[in-house]
Amino acid sequence: MTDFPAQSKPRPVGRVTRSYASLRSISALMLREMATRYGRSPGGYLWSIVEPLGMILILAVAFAALVRVPPLGDSFIIFFATGYLIFQLYNTVSGAIARAINFSRSLLFYPAVTWIDAVLGRFFLNFLTELLVLFLLLVVLFAITDVTLFLDIRPILIAIAMAATLAFGIGVANTVLFGFFPAWMNIWAIATRPLFLISGIIFLYDDMPPALQTYLWYNPLIHITGLMREGFYPTYAASYVSPIFVFSIAAVLSFFGLLGLGRFHREILNR
Repeated sequence: MTDFPAQSKPRPVGRVTRSYASLRSISALMLREMATRYGRSPGGYLWSIVEPLGMILILAVAFAALVRVPPLGDSFIIFFATGYLIFQLYNTVSGAIARAINFSRSLLFYPAVTWIDAVLGRFFLNFLTELLVLFLLLVVLFAITDVTLFLDIRPILIAIAMAATLAFGIGVANTVLFGFFPAWMNIWAIATRPLFLISGIIFLYDDMPPALQTYLWYNPLIHITGLMREGFYPTYAASYVSPIFVFSIAAVLSFFGLLGLGRFHREILNR
């Protein structure tokens, strides 16, 4: 009896083709934003480094004049850098994603470009940019301050992951809200302005009164800055931090944001 070779299952060609098309679209959108956002402005990518560096130095000089010793370590510059840079990563990425549909509106009318391509393109470009800025500035600041470096990579990586996922969740949720309620953009900008003051950038959660700690704990950003500092200060233990809390908020917002975009992206585009 002749044995016939078993027939292999056909590959889902359409799905594979769509995956490659999405990768090309995401890459093209990232290159387009790099050219329009950084390539046409004086200084280009340099401003992504100069702006946070300037903010860190201003904070360091101002607080050094008021307080002799920072809450952690011996350097105000390093203390503010470890809090501000991770906050900046979250803030920049979430804001970029929230405006992804408007930024790529003209391209989304082409079948080859989808709303998820626009969202992922902005997420990857801005996240990688801010991550590079964070790395470069910390290396430079540690070098010029001559502070001994003690790194615990695990909490640092978890803090970065928390900031990225929270930024994605809030970003996609705001993409839907901005699309249907343009006034929400201004309301959100005003409502989140105090975040800089209550997210552990200029103080430690542990130094706050217990009554205030009860409310501050529900700010997910204070968990992110606290865990980030734990990775740079070996004597600091941010016992209040709950990665599960932050990742849960990010997951819920991502789910409803992506669900809303999948259902209503055409209505948002046509507004």
